[in-house]
Amino acid sequence: MSGPPARRVSDAVLDVRDLQAHLQTRWGLVRAVDGVSFAVRAGETLGLVGESGSGKTMTALSLLRLLPRPAGRIVGGQVLLDGEDLLAKSEREMRRVRGRRISMILQDPQTSLNPVFTVGDQLVEALRATHRPESRDGLWRRAAEALARVHVPAPAERLRAFPHQMSGGMKQRVVGAIALASEPRVLVADEPTTALDVTIQLQYLALLKELQERLRLAMLFITHDFGIVARICDRVAVMYAGRIVEQGPVRTLFRSPAHPYTRALMASVPRMEARVERLPSIEGQPPALHRLPAGCRFAPRCGLAVERCRTEYPPIAVVGPAHETACWRAEPSPAR
Repeated sequence: MSGPPARRVSDAVLDVRDLQAHLQTRWGLVRAVDGVSFAVRAGETLGLVGESGSGKTMTALSLLRLLPRPAGRIVGGQVLLDGEDLLAKSEREMRRVRGRRISMILQDPQTSLNPVFTVGDQLVEALRATHRPESRDGLWRRAAEALARVHVPAPAERLRAFPHQMSGGMKQRVVGAIALASEPRVLVADEPTTALDVTIQLQYLALLKELQERLRLAMLFITHDFGIVARICDRVAVMYAGRIVEQGPVRTLFRSPAHPYTRALMASVPRMEARVERLPSIEGQPPALHRLPAGCRFAPRCGLAVERCRTEYPPIAVVGPAHETACWRAEPSPAR
């Protein structure tokens, strides 16, 4: 494994320890999530960033035990929600947890909403899980309140609309309303702004932040956009080839990234004040997850790699306050 689990957070709402999830494919066993550890407090946002295929979405699906079956399975670790291990629960118990205590917003509202049911029907279905004895009229009122909470205009009228009658931004608000209808403790947001244009993205991020502060949500925000990380996240975890290679406060990572992969990602982000002929890029491709190298998985693409990097995976090293990385070449962050 990559070393000891990440620094424990005593007051964490969500505490993930050495999570491992595999997929059986025609190419072989894929270690999509390979020893991931992190923790999130109430009212805090942890950003999970990395290239496509790094394991971000598989990590999110593993938290709610929604891996595709029969190919996907969780093979190790713990997912502690208020101290209870979700991986030890039966499927029937998990159905009472999903939506009530931990919810998820997917990146494409077009596939998240059922096109043949009205928005109201889909919200009522989500609310019925936690307000089962209530009448349909009572649930309908709660559904309108849920839409109003995410700033949907004329919520009572929108309840009768079908998804195709709404814009992309409005549909994403509806998805958020469904996820937050039962006021969960943890919200997992998997690139929820990808399908939105820039102006609507900013509005949606401001809305999520407002709701988080009001409900004291612990939020895991998955993205590949460092601009979004800077705007909404308190801490960030950088993921590469199934493992987290660096974690720390957002400001620390932006000022003093410790892992070569993090530095390469940040160098690839265009800057408004700089004029360049060509943006920097990371040469090569991430390794195939069914055929992983013995050492650091970034070593074949890293300009700092030495022989040890290619033969041994580095343990977690603390490089500053609440800042850690998995790199043989890591050095302590400079004092600021």
